[in-house]
Amino acid sequence: MGAGHAHKLYRRASSPVHALPPHTKLAATFAFVVVVVSTPREAMWAFGMYAVLLGVVAGLARVPFGFLLKRLLIEVPFVAFAVLLPFVAEGERVEVAGISLSVSGLWGAWNVLAKGTLGVAASVLLAATTELRELLLGLQRLKLPPLLVQIASFMIRYGDVITDEMRRMRIARESRGFEARGLRHWGVLAKSAGALFIRSYERGERVHLAMVSRGYAGVMPVIDEVTASRAQWSYALALPCAALIVCLLGWML
Repeated sequence: MGAGHAHKLYRRASSPVHALPPHTKLAATFAFVVVVVSTPREAMWAFGMYAVLLGVVAGLARVPFGFLLKRLLIEVPFVAFAVLLPFVAEGERVEVAGISLSVSGLWGAWNVLAKGTLGVAASVLLAATTELRELLLGLQRLKLPPLLVQIASFMIRYGDVITDEMRRMRIARESRGFEARGLRHWGVLAKSAGALFIRSYERGERVHLAMVSRGYAGVMPVIDEVTASRAQWSYALALPCAALIVCLLGWML
């Protein structure tokens, strides 16, 4: 799978969550998100319990609250969408501070915010405790189609390369006195994007030829085989199992 790649979401630490095999954490995160999505939106207390469970996991993983909160900013577009729902949705209306809002829109906004925030928080915790290389090994262990794993692997490997290429192109433009300030400069930026695409495509062809010349036949070799004991699986699945109990209570109460 190649050398590991650090990423900004990963927080190096020594904790029981970091020590878990990656495929157990992937399975636990997926199961937790499924349970959260399956919870009736009217059971508001249940989402509070989910937040407490994630807080416990964050504490065990030694992930500071500020670190988690900062990474949650990625869901700002979904928050903006949720804020608009009470104004544009149809149906029964209710007056809130003199503003007419849709009841179904309010429930929809709450549904998006609660479930979306919990899902993003769970994903951030997964990324904060698992390196990218380990995530790929976990996906491979969970029998994800090899082609998808390879695509993700190449994206991780060459994402930094493309980013560095963009940085060099920006420096070259600025060294020639260029500074994008308005619509009239979009043409230059479009040409830069086209040049970046061509360079990336050509680089990909060269990399593919180099791999074929070294015996690549469509399947990447697995360097490390990750395994998990029953105790590790039980530890990882404690989160979705506890969430499932909360979900069932949410449907029954």
